[in-house]
Formats: sequence, C-alpha cells, structure tokens
Amino acid sequence: MIITRTPFRISFAGGGSDLPAFYRKEPGAVLSTTIDKYMYIVIHPFFNKKKIQLKYSKTELVDYISDIQHPIFREVLGMYDLKGVDVNSIADIPAGTGMGSSSSFTVGLLNAVRAYIGKFSSAEKLASLACETEINRVGSPIGKQDQYAAAYGGINYITFYPDESVKVEKVLLSNSLKKQLEESLLLIHVGGSHSANEILQAQQTAISDAKKLDTQRKMVKMAEDLRKTLQKGNIQDFGMVLHEGWEMKRSLVSSISNNEIDDIYRQGLKAGALGGKLLGAGGAGFLLFYCPKEKQDYFRHEMHSFMEVEFRFDNFGSQVVYVGDKFIQ
Repeated sequence: MIITRTPFRISFAGGGSDLPAFYRKEPGAVLSTTIDKYMYIVIHPFFNKKKIQLKYSKTELVDYISDIQHPIFREVLGMYDLKGVDVNSIADIPAGTGMGSSSSFTVGLLNAVRAYIGKFSSAEKLASLACETEINRVGSPIGKQDQYAAAYGGINYITFYPDESVKVEKVLLSNSLKKQLEESLLLIHVGGSHSANEILQAQQTAISDAKKLDTQRKMVKMAEDLRKTLQKGNIQDFGMVLHEGWEMKRSLVSSISNNEIDDIYRQGLKAGALGGKLLGAGGAGFLLFYCPKEKQDYFRHEMHSFMEVEFRFDNFGSQVVYVGDKFIQ
C-alpha cells in the first residue's frame, strides 16, 4: 500500500496569469501558499488482478483502463498501464471550492502511482506531469499554478514563461512574520461549488481584450510587489493588496463573482477585515479575509452565520507518507 498527502493552495495575487492566453504573450506570475488541508490518495493491490477499482465521489469497478469514467484516473493509470489496483481518494476540503483540489488530486495520484511502481518523483516532475495530464491529455482550459503549488508546497512566487517553462521561487519568511500573517488570515466558507473550467475559459477569452489584458498585467505586477513587501518583513498593506487584486479580478469576467458573494465580502469589510478575495476561479467556495487580530472577535461575531475553516501554512508539497510492506516493482 502507498499513501500520498498533497496540500491544497490559496492564491494571494497574480491569478489568471498562469493561463496560456496570457503567459504566451508575456511572463505571468502568482504568489501563493499551500495550507494544511490535504488530498490523500491510497493505492494498493486489488484482490482481482484483472480488474481496477476506484473510489472517489463514486465507485468504479472496470476490466479495462479505457472503461474508466473519471478522466484523470483514466489518463494517469493509462500512462503507466497499471491494472489490478484499488485506488481511493479522500479530501479535507470539497471539490470545486477554489483551492486547487483538482490539481492536488492529479499531483497526488501521480505521486502515488509512480511510487507504487518504484519511480522517484521530484516536485518538478510531478508538476510538469500533472500539467501534461490535465491540460494536454484531458483538455481542461486551466492554468499551471495549482499543479506547481501542490507539488512544491510552501509560500512561492511562481513565474510562467512563453516557452512553457515555469520557475518556482520560495518566499522565505521569519517564523514571527509567518505566524503574524497566518493569524491575520481568516477563511470563510460561502458555500456552493463552481465549474472552474467554464470560468477560466471565459477568462482566457477576456484576456484577448486590450483593456483586460492590461488589468491582468497589473495583477502580475501586484504579485511581484507583494513578494517584495513580504521579503522586507512587512505585511501591513497585505489586506489592501488583496482587496485591489480582487477588484481587478472581478472586472475580468462577470461570472467570477455574483451579488451574494459581493454582499458577503462587503459584510466582511464592515466587520473589520482590511481586504480579501474569493479563492480560485470564482463563483463559489471560500472567501479569504485579512483581518488584524484585535478586530477578529468582532469579525467572527458579525460573520457567525458562515463556517470558518482554521488553517496554517504547509511547508511541503506532495509527499509519500506511507509505504506498506509490499508494493509493485
């Protein structure tokens, strides 16, 4: 048996510039961190060596890889022609809520399958294979930031170049600054789930407009400025930057937000938050707020009707956390 643990991510700035519609014109960049909410993949031999059993939101039992309905399972198992296995996925956070769950699943599955057949996987290998699987093989109209965040882990400044190369740079913070930032960020579940593919496809189309391309360019600059701010040991303007970035992102595609989300966001600002953003492509999921510690009691009182999810930053990417006595070589 092999078990992998792969973190989810929250993006602070630059989101959307990892889409090919932007980075093939000029380099894109995002600032993001992984958190201590995870996707777990368990793989072990199935008692019937001629069949494949998969358990996720539903259960599949098939004779052939080509019969698998789940596209990521089908592509990854097909890449390694792996049969006679039972594969299970368990997640701390629901899918479609803006934390990169699909890519965490893909990275974790690749890590598990490769470990199962005795292959070592670097973070770069996992990230690039996950991009190949989701974008090129499955055809999802998504970007690259989630795969690289999940594979590498930690707080990263990630650059996406026109030649398809990707550079991951760690943003190192002192323990005290890291703790201060963690304690100032509050994660509120606003409910629902979204089709990230539809929103991202609309965003890619929107970037062809000169005005919206310039907005995306400003969001990349914001990611770079925020990195420099953190490296100087300053988080005082963090909330303001989140707010400005959210306003820019909302202007790109109407489906990124809606009246309900806008109302909840305004409610959070009135309750003491200095800024925030909806995580992921948009439409549903989680709102991230930056709120000074001295205002958090009032914030929680005013926002008590919404579920808060406590979290800490994750320092590691996808890991093999368990190896049983027997696995395929």
